[in-house]
Amino acid sequence: MDTVSTFSTEAAVFNLAYAWGQPAAQAVIRATPEDFVVDEQLSFTPTGSGEHLLVQIEKRHTNTDWVIRQLAKLLSLSKVDIGYAGLKDRHALTRQWFSLRLPQDREDQLQGMEDPNIHIGETHRHSRKLRPGALKANCFRISLRDVTATPDTLQARLEVIAKEGVPNYFGEQRFGIKNRNLDKAVALFKGGQVKSRHQRGLYFSAARSMLFNTILSHRVKSGTWNRAQVGDVFILDGRRNVFYQDDIDSTILERITNQAIHPTGPLWGRGSLPTSIVSWERQVLEPLSDWCTGLEAAGLESARRALRCPVRNLAWEWMGQQLILQFELTAGSYATSVLRELIDYRDVS
Repeated sequence: MDTVSTFSTEAAVFNLAYAWGQPAAQAVIRATPEDFVVDEQLSFTPTGSGEHLLVQIEKRHTNTDWVIRQLAKLLSLSKVDIGYAGLKDRHALTRQWFSLRLPQDREDQLQGMEDPNIHIGETHRHSRKLRPGALKANCFRISLRDVTATPDTLQARLEVIAKEGVPNYFGEQRFGIKNRNLDKAVALFKGGQVKSRHQRGLYFSAARSMLFNTILSHRVKSGTWNRAQVGDVFILDGRRNVFYQDDIDSTILERITNQAIHPTGPLWGRGSLPTSIVSWERQVLEPLSDWCTGLEAAGLESARRALRCPVRNLAWEWMGQQLILQFELTAGSYATSVLRELIDYRDVS
């Protein structure tokens, strides 16, 4: 796999096409955790009874895995007894949900949490463990500081993002500091071992994300990331259900326009759908074929991800040189992929 070891991952991760042109204005993000607020919205209503306790936790300066470890230690639980819906970054103020397989008469033990960066919020009994992806949306409130543009300069760009959305790129954080998650994936492809299944999955996910971003960047360059192409595989908005058809009829075009469905790109693995777009994707990824082969050999099954990310309920407010944004994204989409279409940001976290 010499191709893997010499491939420039930086080019694939960062040199991605812009849907609305490369922004000229600059700004600073994450000067404080409160500048980047994330609220998880569950996709279901808690049952009100059951062996699991749903807990909303507000955290700062900590990532999801750290919170899980603290909960396991405090409550004498195994990690398998703790569920979560999404991974959240440490450089933010996040309110996210966890499930604990905890008897009702032990709920008061949660009050023993002494970490000043972890605060216990509302709780509900529920019948099932919380699984990744069980979110309706993530709600963001982001403060951009030291913006080098006037409100009039960014108005048109904000309006087009609100109407059309942005390319659904995986964010830079997916790949780790200096792309180390990709380096770890290469090591696994070469026969290396990782004891933690979680870490192993993280590294393979980074490799899949890089390949997806590569395909999406090609679609952005051709202006087809938000349009139906012959042979496309489509996904229902906010769902995992996919379908394909070779003919593009008026119904498909209307559903694309209304953002009820989106064209998709590959999360690489074994198996594929017999469509012309999948054949095109293989051709595009031919220079990266060792990455594809490595993922297939690792036993990952292929899946699809929306190429377009709708940006819903986008609102903005100016306070001098500070621009405050509020919006909602489908679970799995990245706020930084929205920001990159608006402004050339510098993350100071």
